[in-house]
Amino acid sequence: MIDLFEPIIDGILTNGYGSTDEFLTPDETKVLASRLHQRRGAGQFREAGTGNQQVLVENAMRGDEIMWLDETTATPEEAVFLHRIGEFVAYMNQTCYLGLRDYEFHYAIYPPGTVYKRHLDRFHSDSRRKLSVICYLNTDWNDLDGGQLALYLPTASGDTERQVFISPKGGRLVCFESGLLEHEVLIATHERLSITGWLKTA
Repeated sequence: MIDLFEPIIDGILTNGYGSTDEFLTPDETKVLASRLHQRRGAGQFREAGTGNQQVLVENAMRGDEIMWLDETTATPEEAVFLHRIGEFVAYMNQTCYLGLRDYEFHYAIYPPGTVYKRHLDRFHSDSRRKLSVICYLNTDWNDLDGGQLALYLPTASGDTERQVFISPKGGRLVCFESGLLEHEVLIATHERLSITGWLKTA
């Protein structure tokens, strides 16, 4: 697992965000995408909101549907994912001394034509979210399909910023500091699937 985690940490320290294209194998990606669709078909998803009260907003701001993952009701495949996240948390604490204590994750599906406009993941009234984590479940994704994650990175001067666009290809994980990087989800021509969550301090 060290070979998997180190590139993510190096990227965060060097560029402000880290990623790996191999957090999930192709088979794991397909199975989790199937579980997502099964759970959505069973009526377990709901429209996402904003803020720590999850206030529903107009589709112009955010158009995804979500379902929170729970270790007590997780399928074997979901449990494998959460266990790997737990290993990542332990390694981050061991190497970077972040004091991470908990995590929370949900499935997310963006129907075609929906977005999530530019925002920060950390709440004004709750600073426990330390790192944002997105793991994509899209199989056979093409860059022309859209749906990129747009990250707004500050520059050394502090008076400008640069944008980075990350395609939501299956198996890819992206991680960045929740309170520092504003980001948005761009429009896609296909359903865009992910498991999204946060690594939290006490």
